Amino acid sequence: MAEIKERLQNATAECLKSYDAWSANNKDSKAREALQDAIHELRKAASRLEIDVAVSERDEMAQKPIPIPPHRDARGRHQQGGGEMMEDSAQGMQRKPQRRPFPRRDNNTGGGNAGNTSDENPGNSSSGENAA
Repeated sequence: MAEIKERLQNATAECLKSYDAWSANNKDSKAREALQDAIHELRKAASRLEIDVAVSERDEMAQKPIPIPPHRDARGRHQQGGGEMMEDSAQGMQRKPQRRPFPRRDNNTGGGNAGNTSDENPGNSSSGENAA
């Protein structure tokens, strides 16, 4: 942690120094490049800090059990028929919900060939005749 703190302090000081030089002369391309480099270093230091924070959160979360989301908990209790919590297992994940069949249109509803369910002459439904 001391290493990151030192890196942040150095990057911040360099960034402020570069900013002062650039703000004194906005048209100086070397000052602008130095400022951009200093900003880049500051971003890298901040990113390193952010990574360390995320790692510490992950380590902290590993010590606490992850709670079951309410939608999973309610489904599990309903399937079990009691107050027991169901674990995510192959048993609970095997069934897929059944879908209702799509309603078929009548031949009289219009719309061209949309309602034609005749298998006798599928290629020529507009003639009005069904060849045998």
